[in-house]
Amino acid sequence: MWQQIYDPLGNPYLSALLAAIPILFFLLALTLLKLKGLTASMLALVVAVLTALLVFGMPLHSIVGATIFGILSGLWPIGYIVLMAVWLYKLAVKSGKFEVIRGSIATVSEDQRIQVILIAFCFGAFLEGAAGFGVPIAICAALLVELGFKPLKAAMLCLLANAASGAYGAIGIPVIVGAQQGGVALADMSLMMIAIVQLSTLFVPALLVAVLDGWRGVRETWPVLLVIGVLFSLIQTLTLYLLGPELVDILAPLVCMGTLAAFMQFWRPAHIYREEGAPPMSDQRWSLREVIAAWSPFYILTGVILLWSLPAFKALFAADGLLAGTVLRWSIPFLHLQVQELPPIVASAHELPAIWSVALISAPGTAILIAVLLTVLLTPRLSWQAAGEQFRLTLTELWRPLTMICLIMAVAYIANFSGTSSTIGLALAEVGQVFPLISPIIGWLGVFITGSVVNSNTLFAHLQAVTATQIGTSQALLVAANTCGGVMGKLISPQSIAIAAAAVGQVGGESAIMRLTLGYSLALLAYVCVWTFGLSLLL
Repeated sequence: MWQQIYDPLGNPYLSALLAAIPILFFLLALTLLKLKGLTASMLALVVAVLTALLVFGMPLHSIVGATIFGILSGLWPIGYIVLMAVWLYKLAVKSGKFEVIRGSIATVSEDQRIQVILIAFCFGAFLEGAAGFGVPIAICAALLVELGFKPLKAAMLCLLANAASGAYGAIGIPVIVGAQQGGVALADMSLMMIAIVQLSTLFVPALLVAVLDGWRGVRETWPVLLVIGVLFSLIQTLTLYLLGPELVDILAPLVCMGTLAAFMQFWRPAHIYREEGAPPMSDQRWSLREVIAAWSPFYILTGVILLWSLPAFKALFAADGLLAGTVLRWSIPFLHLQVQELPPIVASAHELPAIWSVALISAPGTAILIAVLLTVLLTPRLSWQAAGEQFRLTLTELWRPLTMICLIMAVAYIANFSGTSSTIGLALAEVGQVFPLISPIIGWLGVFITGSVVNSNTLFAHLQAVTATQIGTSQALLVAANTCGGVMGKLISPQSIAIAAAAVGQVGGESAIMRLTLGYSLALLAYVCVWTFGLSLLL
């Protein structure tokens, strides 16, 4: 049994600085050194192994176990989800449905500023609420490219749009897990989420248009930005307050998509904005039946994922459920229950489980696979042979980003099991009364390391709650701050970047996407930090 060491150098700040070296190296590799994502992730893994071994004293066999665990978790469920989502998109293109989809979007507006609100903001938020795990980025970024957006800009816009919805996908799990791990009431945490993040949500549509067309774009589309920004944030707020987090990213996007379509029948901007080089939208108009058929892959996807999210369906795969046997579990050798996590990260010392679960049926990737199979069945122009060829092409295109995701997950699991991520959190917690100002940074780092707001809350929600008690502020506030900071970290998490690059056909261009998005992520994080600190003084 090996016990985690949180301050190997006898100085919490110096220990945290060394613990952060793999993260800092990866950021520098993508931004300053402009290395390809796969190269940067391979080098970051080497740095993480050396840090865990030489500084924190983690046994080599446990490091190997954590590396294997991370790679397996990158393959399943994350890699499985990305592979199925991109395959579904390619089938929609192959079937010729995208010509109709483009035409149906043109009936809403030919203006690309409106299209980015409809696709990246509204439809992306809906997919985040229904599926999460990179599905909205993969699907919406590819859709924008088909509509004539430049690939890198399409990827960046979809990442930025996730700032409004990332806290509540899928089906509110990040907030629920945060409340559970932090030991706070879900209703209290929901109120704090409203207080921290819903104000910024108002301005995300304006941010997307400003990125696309500057201040002129905001001036020319302000009625849409006002209606959608206020309506989206208002419905999210009411849903959080009255119903809880589960339907926040379901109800708001659905209402806003319908409202936007109706609003554009009575209003249009002063001039139609199209990016230079973007092909003109087709003048052809399609029947309602053709439009419904064209969008059918995404209707099917939504329906299947919502079914997968129902508590009754999930109960089938619980330990005593009817289909429990379809969930395969493998204990990772040299790691499962071989590493002990210690206070103050946890209430009492306990051994960390390391079990790789393969949910053959209940995985979100399987829901997408079913949508793929139904799409092929219901599309006369698609043969099974053509579908198989598209899968082969998808696999050929995605093996590099999937490998990158697996390597980054290995870095994350080494950080989690070696205690280096906890070391960073503890050092930040040393600042005392100023802690609420930097509390969201812990969540930001947690998502950058793990790629998931859920995982960040699993890692740090308890630490946030304990620190809140020590400095005499609201536990729910700091757990919510961890969640909101994590959402801003999701904009530049290596997994999100890899998915976005793959979706727009820019594998190897991860460093460019990172450079485009990093500044916005840091600016939004700064807002969350300052606003959280202000709230801590009032509560």
